[in-house]
Amino acid sequence: MKIHKQHFVNNKWEAGSTDLNQEKCQLVLVFGSPELIVDPAIFDHLKSSYPNAAIVLSSTAGEIINESVFDDSVVATAIEFEKTQVKSLSVNISDFDSSYEAGIFLKKQLDAADLSGVFIISDGTIVDGADLVKGLAENNTKNIPITGGLAGDAVRFQKTFTGLNEIPMQGNIIAVGFYGSHIFIGHGSLGGWEEFGFERVITRSQKNILHEIDGDNALGLYKKYLGTFADELPGSALLFPLSMAVAGSDKRIIRTILAVNEEDKSMVFAGSVPQDSKVKLMRGNLDRLVEASATAAQDSLTRLGNLKPDLTLLISCVGRKIILNKKVIEEVEVAREVIGVDSCITGFYSYGGISPLDNTTPCELHNQTMTITTFAED
Repeated sequence: MKIHKQHFVNNKWEAGSTDLNQEKCQLVLVFGSPELIVDPAIFDHLKSSYPNAAIVLSSTAGEIINESVFDDSVVATAIEFEKTQVKSLSVNISDFDSSYEAGIFLKKQLDAADLSGVFIISDGTIVDGADLVKGLAENNTKNIPITGGLAGDAVRFQKTFTGLNEIPMQGNIIAVGFYGSHIFIGHGSLGGWEEFGFERVITRSQKNILHEIDGDNALGLYKKYLGTFADELPGSALLFPLSMAVAGSDKRIIRTILAVNEEDKSMVFAGSVPQDSKVKLMRGNLDRLVEASATAAQDSLTRLGNLKPDLTLLISCVGRKIILNKKVIEEVEVAREVIGVDSCITGFYSYGGISPLDNTTPCELHNQTMTITTFAED
């Protein structure tokens, strides 16, 4: 695997040396600020640089390259696989009745006997990420790793943009399939948030809209716990996500609040919040958030066995970036320490990560976690 990185920062492209053959490059992953990622000049430059590659573009809430975190830049990572075939496709959510059906369609289109992994980049505001992931995981009997993330829009939560071989737009979902026996994909995802308060039960919800917890209106109960932070909603909600266990499961996932409705006292989450699920409030501890990044990195390495990763994708959530503030660089640095300096590291801050919890469970949508995918060719 050969890799070439380009970074558009301070209104100019910066690129390191590489032995990658730009004509043979199969895949380019491009993560950038919402303002820059839709600039036609950005796409034109990359198309000219890698004329035969599938170019996947996503808006972000921050860009990751090596051990650094940027805003208002574009990070492009070009990949030339030596023994691996790649297939990419894009759909728009407007062409489906639900995000779940879009997920089923994408998985069927990519499915093959030698499919070794799937990477997803999705719109982060229009698409229901949890339903999309549920569709992708349908009938995944071989436990093919499915990882990826939802596009970001800084901290605005208004519009996100994604695209495949075109200038990004709203509503797109891009899926990349990796084929053959020479590609190995590791994954890890962990939050590091601390639970507090009583465990409660969701008594009324509709998809990603939470109406009642323990029979009381959800927003009122949430505000009671937030105290002075309640005046800063919905922004402050990023600092207090929910830990959720779906009925019948003891595995807990994290859900982030995107918006609140003062009229009906409901809350909108970045993923489904099924009725009868058990929930607890969470809060951030800076040291534990950073430690979680190191653990996720180690988990991704463990699943590669004795192979060292050529490429590492870090997809962290915007809430972590906000609460870590100036320490945000530390969660990237500790991941790099675990992964090693020889692996190319790239990624972005997102509205959600996609990854299995382990090798035996299906992929899930995770909010407020560091999600890491590692790639190695033998």
